[in-house]
Amino acid sequence: MKFGKVDRPELIDFAIPPDHPDTDVVLAKQEGNQDLKVYVGCAKWNRQDLKNFYPRGTKDELGYYSTQFNCIELNATFYRIFPAEQYEKWYDKTPENFKFFPKITNEISHLRRLNDKIYETVDRYLEVTSQLKDKLGTIFLQMHNNFGPKNWDRVVRFVEYWPKEFDLAIEFRHTDWFNDEKVANELYHLLEENNTANVLVDTAGRRDLMHMRLTNNEAFIRYVGANHKSDYNRLGDWTKRLKAWKEAGLQNLHFFVHQNHELESPLLSAHFIKLLNDVLQTDLKIPATLPGKSPTLFQ
Repeated sequence: MKFGKVDRPELIDFAIPPDHPDTDVVLAKQEGNQDLKVYVGCAKWNRQDLKNFYPRGTKDELGYYSTQFNCIELNATFYRIFPAEQYEKWYDKTPENFKFFPKITNEISHLRRLNDKIYETVDRYLEVTSQLKDKLGTIFLQMHNNFGPKNWDRVVRFVEYWPKEFDLAIEFRHTDWFNDEKVANELYHLLEENNTANVLVDTAGRRDLMHMRLTNNEAFIRYVGANHKSDYNRLGDWTKRLKAWKEAGLQNLHFFVHQNHELESPLLSAHFIKLLNDVLQTDLKIPATLPGKSPTLFQ
């Protein structure tokens, strides 16, 4: 992932900002004493991107990937709408506890930019995506960097149109969604009222996206490592914040590990899962690393 990439990551202050004051309010509203459900994964499963992850001779990459991770951030669906048969194949290849978190097609988000012409495409997208059945996690919409608050009415219509049987998260990238307090509060209220998750993006060059504002009982976090030794300390800091959110009532954690160069994402993910098991007392499988592979990426 190139978004937010910088040439000198050692110059970035990666400290996690304090929570938005209303995050505690949102978490306090959660009912019951449910265990935190945790899903951690990468963005892709193909061998070219995840070099050195697959044992030699692996033919079914998704089949192997899904034995090591409990989820995938499904970026392939951003580029086209696959036929229903493809979703059925993905469903059949993966174990029963596995979940897909697909990105909404760019025809909706980038090409038509939530205009009035998208809704037939939304229906078609959901019709095929629903073939993932119980393995379908939160679907997420990622808006273009230049999609700003002047498009507010389009956002309202989309969020209110979205069928509530499908969990939704939205990633806004234009700085004015968060820099203008009035705009931000209106956006957060809209997401809260419609039980829509507000995506957090932790990347070097866009620290403004670390708004730390949850809008429902889901923390949907897209973490972008810098292929730098600081990646490890950053993940350690995340476990501390997530522990606090768990104690405050968080029920769903969906955390996806990217890097500027994706090939080592599984190893970084394995490190994070170990931390979660220690700090949050989760019992996630730690993905296997190949013999002779360093337990840390940057030495």
